[in-house]
Amino acid sequence: METDDRTLTETGLAPKGQGRILLLACGALAREILDLIKANGWTHMDLHCLPAILHVRPERIPDAVEAAILKHRADYDEIFVVYADCGTGGRLAALCTRLGVEMVAGPHCYSFFEGNAAFAEKDEVDCFYLTDFLVRQFESFIVKPLGLDRHPDLLEMYFGNYKTLVYQAQTDDPALTEKAKAHAAYLGLAFERRLTGYGELVTTLETLR
Repeated sequence: METDDRTLTETGLAPKGQGRILLLACGALAREILDLIKANGWTHMDLHCLPAILHVRPERIPDAVEAAILKHRADYDEIFVVYADCGTGGRLAALCTRLGVEMVAGPHCYSFFEGNAAFAEKDEVDCFYLTDFLVRQFESFIVKPLGLDRHPDLLEMYFGNYKTLVYQAQTDDPALTEKAKAHAAYLGLAFERRLTGYGELVTTLETLR
């Protein structure tokens, strides 16, 4: 399976057609989920990822998830959606309820990586968050979609109300930390690193038997 960041961003990841439970996830979570499947010997799980770039247009996520569920549900005993709300305004949760499938709890991956209760308690409205994947794909998800490569003068408009870039590290990787620091400097923000690991992603997937 191709798990390079460009493929996960633009194409996603096709399922193998093995296992009882299909995890239908965002491409931005592919590496973390594959690592957990391998580390825990979860042979009853298969993984299908939609293109991570859907997050640039979150209104398209529910339709893409629905199409994938309808395409694959006959091949598995269960489908579990590994998306949080992700900017869909409750549409994704409503879709999952209508189709009778469960999904990850929380407003977005930043919340469930840190722990939904802990994240909500912090209420950090002036923080901008990056995960391992987004640190690696900063150009594709931040710079180019916002036009900052063509119009750097827009930086203040987009990020003037933020104070800190919070890097939620899933892995302890010094090279990624240095990249995240450089991204914070580019955006003109203070930098904070939190080693969250997989957070509630792992505890949620552990319940799927």
